[in-house]
Amino acid sequence: MDPILNVVFRSLCVYLFMVIAIRLFGKNQLSQLNAGDVVLLLLISNAVQNAMVGSNTSLEGGIVAALVLFVANFILKRFMFSSRSFETLMEDDPVVLIKDGIADQAALNRVKITQSELEEAIREHGIENIKNVKLSVLEVDGNISVVSEDEKSKQTHYSRIKRKYKRKYH
Repeated sequence: MDPILNVVFRSLCVYLFMVIAIRLFGKNQLSQLNAGDVVLLLLISNAVQNAMVGSNTSLEGGIVAALVLFVANFILKRFMFSSRSFETLMEDDPVVLIKDGIADQAALNRVKITQSELEEAIREHGIENIKNVKLSVLEVDGNISVVSEDEKSKQTHYSRIKRKYKRKYH
């Protein structure tokens, strides 16, 4: 087989494996990496490097592998954009955590967020307690969005802060 086609094939296989693995094991904490996550990413990238380029360690092989990964990711995103069912397969739906000041304990259990983590998240949005939250949603990208209402002016406030709570759930 042509060495470049070999790199293309290997890179596609590794990309598909990684997409499936991330989907199966969850996208935990991708929006805010801790030391363990960084080590895992470094080890995975080192582990799959040789699987992608094989014995071809040339500049050309590395560029082809990177290009294949960019193209594969672009195609995946286009499929997700054009097909709602494919998007649902690849990403979970947002989860309502708080509605009208009441935390949904079943939803919190499903996405594995503790009460104290939820309280911390709403404090980061400048809200003192759960009773002041109109709506809080764990978004598909792992962020927690919070909609609150100012008691004095009855004005609605929306804020969204990057969080580390992207969890895999079914």
